[in-house]
Amino acid sequence: MKALTFIAHMRALVLSLLVVFFSTSLFGQSDTYGKTLNLGIGLGYYGYIGHSTPVLHANYEFDVARNFTLAPFITFYSYQNSNYWGNSNNPSKNYFYRSTVVPIGAKGSYYFDRVLRAGTKWDFYLAGSLGIVIRSTVWDSGYQGDRTINQGRSGAYLDVHIGTEYHFNSRFGAFLDLSSGVSTAGFAIHR
Repeated sequence: MKALTFIAHMRALVLSLLVVFFSTSLFGQSDTYGKTLNLGIGLGYYGYIGHSTPVLHANYEFDVARNFTLAPFITFYSYQNSNYWGNSNNPSKNYFYRSTVVPIGAKGSYYFDRVLRAGTKWDFYLAGSLGIVIRSTVWDSGYQGDRTINQGRSGAYLDVHIGTEYHFNSRFGAFLDLSSGVSTAGFAIHR
């Protein structure tokens, strides 16, 4: 059942990415922000983890319409946590698990440079990310309790962003992306 759900999510993601690629060739405009590789590191905070965790993030922006880009992305983070459990055959103790999480999807960004009258050195944007989450969890040996880590959450990934980029020159910049889940800082490489 999980394999069928994963395949359905992957099909939807591939279809979305195809739409993005065709849109970039049809609707690109003169105000370009796309053709940009963004590589960042940061912190993610998720309530079910209970603490912040380091995050690696990469996306590649394509121009879709004036002041609007879409960027396929991949993010990676891993964390360790515990669950207190025991029964008559196993002692009660904190059993540890390690989760590796990989969100994959697309980020849509709208740039407000014209509205804010930003110079050529600065970009300012609001964005939203949508995708799926691939998760792998490994438990301590002997643990036979509930293996549900994030009850009530689906495999969907949703995040909202506000960010800025400072351009060192026409090819390189530095960005800060603050969001509801994963906030990153890093470098932008423009083509």
